[in-house]
Amino acid sequence: MPFCYSGFMNKLYRSRFDRVMAGVCGGVASYFEIDSTVVRLLFVFLWLFSGIVPLTIAYFLAILIIPLERTSCRNPTPSGVGLGV
Repeated sequence: MPFCYSGFMNKLYRSRFDRVMAGVCGGVASYFEIDSTVVRLLFVFLWLFSGIVPLTIAYFLAILIIPLERTSCRNPTPSGVGLGV
């Protein structure tokens, strides 16, 4: 995952490109500069062992509260798509 320096403080956004459902885990991983797989595994572990309902509600609240990433220097085209590969 390339790091984009925009000259501003690092803010928490939902990721547009590193997402499985709504980009919450990808955005949290980007904010803390760690691998998104680690955040997803931690989320699933906590989801299973803390009770399904509280973390599900927290996830949907995060979808509503955390804004979607506005711009990114990441390439939105998945590798190999549209490249004649």
